[in-house]
Amino acid sequence: MPRDGESVRRQPPVMAEGGLIASVGRGFRGLRVFALLALCLGAWTAGGISASAQSGGQAREAGEQGLVAVGARMAGDDNRVRIVLEFQQDPDFAVRYLAAPYRAVIDLPQTVFAFDESSLSSRGLVSSVRYGSAGKNRSRIVLELATPARLEPFDGGGEASGPLHRLVFDAVSINADDFAAQVDETVWTPLGGEDGKASGSAAGSETLNIMIDPGHGGIDGGAEGPAGTLEKTVTLEFAEAFRKALAAQDNVSVSMTRTDDKFLSLSARVRKAREEDADLLVSLHADSIRIKSLRGATVYTLSDRASDAIAQALAEKENAAEDIVGVKLDKAPEDIASILVDLARNETRVFSNGLARQVIESFEGQVRLINNPLRHAGFQVLRAPDVPSVLIELGYLSNREDEKMLTDEAWQEKTAELLVQSVLKYRQSILAGRK
Repeated sequence: MPRDGESVRRQPPVMAEGGLIASVGRGFRGLRVFALLALCLGAWTAGGISASAQSGGQAREAGEQGLVAVGARMAGDDNRVRIVLEFQQDPDFAVRYLAAPYRAVIDLPQTVFAFDESSLSSRGLVSSVRYGSAGKNRSRIVLELATPARLEPFDGGGEASGPLHRLVFDAVSINADDFAAQVDETVWTPLGGEDGKASGSAAGSETLNIMIDPGHGGIDGGAEGPAGTLEKTVTLEFAEAFRKALAAQDNVSVSMTRTDDKFLSLSARVRKAREEDADLLVSLHADSIRIKSLRGATVYTLSDRASDAIAQALAEKENAAEDIVGVKLDKAPEDIASILVDLARNETRVFSNGLARQVIESFEGQVRLINNPLRHAGFQVLRAPDVPSVLIELGYLSNREDEKMLTDEAWQEKTAELLVQSVLKYRQSILAGRK
């Protein structure tokens, strides 16, 4: 689904919530670029999806495959927005809610969206709209909300002009506590007639797969502190503490990109996270910087443009680590299907940013943070298009106080527990995408 001014004439299968591509149905798990290509080519060849409301012939042909949404419009302001959807058939639907960020979800049977994409451009408290396939025989409209809101059905729905059927909702602003109650009360049972079961035992699984990535290793020692502490040692020690804290939780599976002092390329780290079907990748670092007084933790997410000069410098430094052994990054999969991977990445970044905010919230008042601790830059290790990823600078080895803190076992255990809390708080959004 085009976002932030992107324009795509023909709509490929769009991400379901949780970074889900068309018929995968397993959250972020199992997404592969070649599968995306096959799905999209199949959809385009069949004429089953069109962004043009004027393509009546295509809509009639698609109608044989399921529900067809032929019209949509939205109007309102920061307090109330009306959403009108028109279908060729009377649709079954369910309204559901997700937090971090605030979202209202309209689940539908398999649907062809045959209206113009501009019909549902952002308006008032609805900051963006995404729609598309959400698995076998399922489709979904996701309304990302600028503030907490409730979708209230409007009695003026039902029959539209001629044979059309209309769904009308009013998105009404509410307070954060009421929205949290909506999320808690949301039921993710399938719609009547849905076949939401994906192949494999992991479909609908409550298990959260987490990949921990201790930065550097082997010949690449990373930063070095005044007392001689190596970054590769700090990151591995903390990763072990984090792994143990996660392993004590129910329904959590933990893997590590490395468990000993060995070199691992950045592309290999990303590849391992995807091969292990990771739901989250947490990359750990403890860098150095010219400003010796700078200390505290920072949480980074991926962006093509760095948030500041420090973020840019660190990204360049980390990305150049493989030059030590003359390793070249693998050719990125987005070279094969750049548009499709960009679509996947848009969804993945939403989840990555949400996780980053949870980490900072858990750290505040407990772990020292730098000013503006949520930052972003083009870190290669965060570039998996289908795995939400964050890079955490635990502190700066260039600062003597941070170096002492980073090597303290009690601090490592305490901080690892806080990091586990942030992951558990966020797991609801990840798992909800599988239901």
